[in-house]
Amino acid sequence: MRKRQVILRREEPARSSVIRRVRYGECQRNHAARFGGHVVDGCREFMASGDEGTSAALTCAACGCHRNFHRKEIETEVVSEFSSPHNSSNIA
Repeated sequence: MRKRQVILRREEPARSSVIRRVRYGECQRNHAARFGGHVVDGCREFMASGDEGTSAALTCAACGCHRNFHRKEIETEVVSEFSSPHNSSNIA
């Protein structure tokens, strides 16, 4: 019977964090839906009517629509820190 030897090489794990920013763009509410048409109000960006955590924070100050009518844009940024176990000063 043969014995196997497993050698694990330990490296510092990469530390990473994910930053997500949510922005609400133009209003997509169809104001003429009940008449069979398509009319949007032209609001270009969601601006909260009140402070964060209140019900007014979900209403747009510009057009009066709920935040869900505005196009949601999610910007994701991954920041990673990696420390190499090798000395980088020997690289020419």
